[in-house]
Amino acid sequence: MEVHFSPGVQAKLDQLARDSGCPSEELVEDAVIGYFDELANVKEILDRRYDEMENGTAVTIDSRDAYRLLMERTEARRRRNPRM
Repeated sequence: MEVHFSPGVQAKLDQLARDSGCPSEELVEDAVIGYFDELANVKEILDRRYDEMENGTAVTIDSRDAYRLLMERTEARRRRNPRM
């Protein structure tokens, strides 16, 4: 299989390969494997959440509370890592 990237993405891949000493093919394969693993994880979480909602065991929160919690967590992360 051949994969073609835009020049900008190819340049980033080439630079990462040089910096890491890892062949670009291996970097791409690792990225694809990680992506598929993450997709499987998200699907599992969503399936479980759907099942919880279907059987009435889901714990829900108000959208305003969800937004507030998200903002609090975001701010806490920014304090820990100011470059974000």
